[in-house]
Amino acid sequence: MRQRHSRAALLAATVAVALCAAACGTVVNEESDENDDGGARDGSLTVVDDAGRTVELEGPAERAVVLNSYGNEFAQAIGAGDRVVGYDRVSASRLPYLEISDDEIVSEDLQEINYEAVVELDPDVFILPRNGAWQDASEQLESFGIPVVVATAWDFEVFHETVELLGEVFGEPEGAQRVSGFYDEIFEVVSERVAGTDPVRVYWETEQPYLTGLPGSGFDQIIVAAGGENIFGDLDTGGDEQAETTVDPAAILERDPEVVVHEFGPSADPTGQERFDTLADELTGRAGWQDLSAVGDDRVFVTNGWATSGLSKAIGALYLASWLHPDAFADVEPGDYLARWVEDFQQADFPGDDAYIQRVG
Repeated sequence: MRQRHSRAALLAATVAVALCAAACGTVVNEESDENDDGGARDGSLTVVDDAGRTVELEGPAERAVVLNSYGNEFAQAIGAGDRVVGYDRVSASRLPYLEISDDEIVSEDLQEINYEAVVELDPDVFILPRNGAWQDASEQLESFGIPVVVATAWDFEVFHETVELLGEVFGEPEGAQRVSGFYDEIFEVVSERVAGTDPVRVYWETEQPYLTGLPGSGFDQIIVAAGGENIFGDLDTGGDEQAETTVDPAAILERDPEVVVHEFGPSADPTGQERFDTLADELTGRAGWQDLSAVGDDRVFVTNGWATSGLSKAIGALYLASWLHPDAFADVEPGDYLARWVEDFQQADFPGDDAYIQRVG
């Protein structure tokens, strides 16, 4: 892997500058981490990341900084979680089972990155999604010989490419195949059973009241995959791949969803019953909601996003499909799949799916 003495020399040469810089400011270094001939080292590998960039690594990563909780879930799932040495604070909050310490946190989110802290961790690779500050990270870390790989684990559309990419970066192709196989197993169940069913009108609300996903978002994608129809699927996204918008409450009543899902902020910590009850009361107590088809038929669901957005939203697609088409999924228990994801792939305790997902009413 990377020559440790060379990295140490780089850090020593810049420590005076780094100590004077802001925590998330530019870290300057004038030395090179290349071989004398400027060529690649033996055992190097080349990957193409989610930004279409060709990135050269010195070999499978033994030490990595990974920003974004979905990326860290994937690293854990393929068997490389023990090689992640640096995280963002959001991952620490959402994934308590990883037991991330404060000195392993190098950013508050995907934009405010403490590059001095990154260098001190001496990683072989720095990984973040395409909605993170990867351009800036590439510039800041280039002189330290720390390659930046863009891998977007939250994106439903590039799931297989992302898992394969991480399998290459960490040298875990079999682990990557295992994760992809589980994902494919879930969607095989979903696609076979929703085939030929009539679409069911769905309103999917994310963390804030009346904030919903539009076409191009992962939430819209799983609605369609689950045999549903997004009641706001006719709104223009403007090309934003994470498109969300706050809608007029009256528009929900007019479009009368048959199923409503409210997904709140993800955390692997089991959700207390009080929160479920509070959200249930808030949703059903909204003006006019007693007249919604979803409320009248007891088809309102409150979910912890760690469960329903897990495995690039595959788990959520399975749950949603079972709510939209209960007869077709009468012999399928989505909680069994969630348990496998938690226990087999995340190596975490599973308290039961009612700790994360509940029906209102």
